[in-house]
Amino acid sequence: MGFVGFSRSKKAGRRLRRRLNLRKSLFLLPNMITLAAVFCGFNAIRLAGGAQGGGEDLHRAAVLLIFAMLFDLLDGRVARLTKTESAFGLQLDSLADVISFGVAPAILVYQWVLYRHPIPGIIVAFAFVACAAARLARFNVLSSAPSGEPKKPSKYMLGLPTPPASGILISLVVADSAVGGAIGQEPHTVVLFVVTVACSLLMVSNVRFRSFKDLSLNPATVLLVLFVIGSSAFVWQRYKPQLVLIWLLSVYVFLGIAETVRMIGQRLRNGPPPRDTLPPTVAE
Repeated sequence: MGFVGFSRSKKAGRRLRRRLNLRKSLFLLPNMITLAAVFCGFNAIRLAGGAQGGGEDLHRAAVLLIFAMLFDLLDGRVARLTKTESAFGLQLDSLADVISFGVAPAILVYQWVLYRHPIPGIIVAFAFVACAAARLARFNVLSSAPSGEPKKPSKYMLGLPTPPASGILISLVVADSAVGGAIGQEPHTVVLFVVTVACSLLMVSNVRFRSFKDLSLNPATVLLVLFVIGSSAFVWQRYKPQLVLIWLLSVYVFLGIAETVRMIGQRLRNGPPPRDTLPPTVAE
C-alpha cells in the first residue's frame, strides 16, 4: 500500500508540474508576440537608416511597422484570452511601443521628408519620440493598480494611442510608394511637418479616444461599422488600396476630436458633472 501511495503521489506531482509548465508557456506567448513587434521595429530602423529620400528600403520599413501594429493588436488580446496579463507584460509592451511606434516611425519620416530641413527635421522627429515616450509613461501610470497589476481595459483612452499616431506616418509612406512618390514631393514638405507635429501633440493631449473594447450591438454601432466598411470600399475602388489605412486612421482621429468637442460643449452648457459620473479613462 505504501508503494502504491508513493506511485500515485509521484504521478500527481508530474501532472502538477505539467500544469505549471503549461502556465509558464502561456505566460511567454503574449510576450513573444510583443518581442516580434520589437523585431519589426528594430529591422525597420535598420532599413530606414540608410534610405534617405525614399526608395524600396523605406517602403519595406513601413510595411514592417504595419506588421508591428498587427502584433501590438494581438499581444494584449492573447494575454486577456489566456488570462496571463501581468505587470511585466504591461511594462514590456510599453517599452516595445517606444521602439516600434516612437523611434522607428520618427526615423522613417525623417529619412523620407524631414531631412530636407535638417535642424527643424531633427527637432520634429525627436518631438515625436518624446511625446510617444511621455504618452506611454502616462499609460503605465493610469492603467496600473496600486499593486502594479494591470487594470481592466476602459472605455476611453486619454490621448491618441501610439500605434494609430505612428500608423498615420507609416501609412503615408506606404501610400507614397503606391502613387509614385507624389505625397513626399518637395511642395508637401511643410504639410508633412505639420502632420508629424499634430500626431505628436495628440499623443500627449487630453483628447479622449474610444478603445472600442465595450462595443454593444445598437443602431449607432451598426451605422458606424457600415460607414467604415462602405467608405473603405469606396477608397479602395476609387483610389488606391494603400490609401485605406490613412482613411481609417483619419476617421478614428476625427471621431475622437469630435467626441471631445461635444463633451466640452455639454460641460459648458450644463456645468461639470460629478466626478463619480465621469467615464473611466486609461491611456491605452
